[in-house]
Order: sequence, then C-alpha cells, then structure tokens
Amino acid sequence: MGAAPARARIVIVENPRATSAFEPRPEVVAQMVNSGMLRLTGQSELRAAWRSFVSPKDVVGLKVFSGPGPNSGTRPAVVEAVVQGLLAAGLQPTNIIVWDKRLLDLRLAGFSYLADRYQIRLAGSSDTGYDDEVFYDNAVMGTLVAGDLDFDRSGATTGRKSYVSKLVTRTVTKIISIAPLLNHNQVGVCGHLFSLSMGSVDNTLRFESSAERMATAVPEVYALPALSDHVVLNITDALIGQYQGEQMSLLHYSTELNQIWFGKDPVALDTWAVHELDGERQTAKMQTLGDNPQLYQNATLLELGVSDLLKIRLDVVH
Repeated sequence: MGAAPARARIVIVENPRATSAFEPRPEVVAQMVNSGMLRLTGQSELRAAWRSFVSPKDVVGLKVFSGPGPNSGTRPAVVEAVVQGLLAAGLQPTNIIVWDKRLLDLRLAGFSYLADRYQIRLAGSSDTGYDDEVFYDNAVMGTLVAGDLDFDRSGATTGRKSYVSKLVTRTVTKIISIAPLLNHNQVGVCGHLFSLSMGSVDNTLRFESSAERMATAVPEVYALPALSDHVVLNITDALIGQYQGEQMSLLHYSTELNQIWFGKDPVALDTWAVHELDGERQTAKMQTLGDNPQLYQNATLLELGVSDLLKIRLDVVH
C-alpha cells in the first residue's frame, strides 16, 4: 500500500429508469455499468476498460453483501452486468467467483441464477475454510463458534486471532467489491470496508457488537495484504438506498436513487455512502445513528483511502 491520495474520485452513473417499483431493470443496469467503467478508466471500449483492472489469467472474486437478500443487499442485476463485462474482457467463466461469507446467503439472494446462466462459480469464505498462516491478531478475546478455525481444530472456546479464508489467500488473485447502499448501526454503511473485512475472516463476533471495536478492527483487517493488496475496483450498488434496517429488507425505509458508483478508493465510497444515507434520514425526519466517523478516519491513517468529504470529487454521468 502506498500513501493515500490527496483526493479521491467517484464516478456516479444515474438513470431514472434503472428501477421500477424497487425492482432493477437489468438492461438499464448493464448500460450503467458499461458507462461507469468507460468514464472511470477513460477508455473508449469496454474490453480495454475491464482489462485495465484484470487479465484473463486472473481469478477474479466479486465480493458481494448478500445477507439482506436481493432487495436490500447487493443486487444480482448489478453483479450480472459486471460478469458480462469480465467475460467480454476474455476471462473464462470458471475464473469468475461471486462470493460472500456464506454460500447459503448467496443462494437465498438469487445468485444461483448467475452461476447457472454464465457457468461462473459461487463460494462462501467460511465454507471454504480458513488459512492458519494468515490471520489478524487483536487483544480482544472472542467466543469461538462452530466454523471458526481454532474452534474446529482444537476445540478452544476463546481466541484472539481471526484467520483469513483460503478463498482469499489461495484462490482469488483480484477482488472487485460490489457493496449495497445499506445502513449499518455500528459502522454507518454495509460498504466496502465492512463487507470485505468481516466477510473474509473468522472470529468476528467479538467486534460486531461494539462500534469502538469495529472502528479499529474493520480497517485493520482490510489493511491485511492478503485483502487490500488484491482489491482493484469498488462498485457501490446505489440503485436503492436503505437508510434503516441493516440486515432486514425494509423498502419503506428506502429511496430509489437509481445510481451506481465506481471508484478505486473504498474509504471515499463508504464515506460518501454514509453521507448519502444521513441525507435520506434527514429527509425522512429520522434520527442519524451509528455513523462511526472514527472507523473511516482510522482507515485514512492506515492509508486505505480518503475520508474527508471535501477531498472527494464526484464525476456524475447522466
């Protein structure tokens, strides 16, 4: 990781036809993804745009956030457009993996359709198992549960290590994060930092009940070379912004923004997402809770990106 850039750029593609009654329109979404990739890269054709991030030799992991389901988590229509772009760039279907922490969540959220249609792979980081040589060590002791490496291996009841999934350390060579615009009471948004960090390691329950612990653990886990060094692109699915509810799909607390955001800086994208969700709550005359600015400031200190709104440049495509 190099020094954090002085400014960050987010490409926002907006199309009022992207959703209808909270349902994405795949053909419009695909056009938006294509437009965003061309604008972000400055390329004139899509194959070159995607090739600026990945090569046909890469095994590309599309990290999604699927727990809330297809309406409030990462929407399969957005991921489908990315898959189409990667295939057009020359990647083999078997070198494209849509993944999250649990394979069951992916299936319940409708991603099996993409695997069947395009012959790509689905994977759960916890289902794949954890690498005992790559881990995050934190003094906070966690109560281990089934599926955690030390619990399954030695029967230990507590542990201070969070091991990284073998899916990340041994299979995937490049990561594209595709996160929803969905609130999180402890970290502000279920964005790129939270989705990748907590979705890649075990023994996370010790952090998830405390905003203070999350402010430390999320950026520090993300900063592990096994994770951050492989992230090449971040896409925020802002077709719908849900400003209340977290893991529950609550469309009555949602706004159809009909946007998709693109950027290389996960901190800037998440910071802008928190800002957007705050605005939606203010419009709805609801209290703002759980922004956790310390988390994003810590991420900047770790040189993961820019957390100052004044240093984020928006490049809007209509």
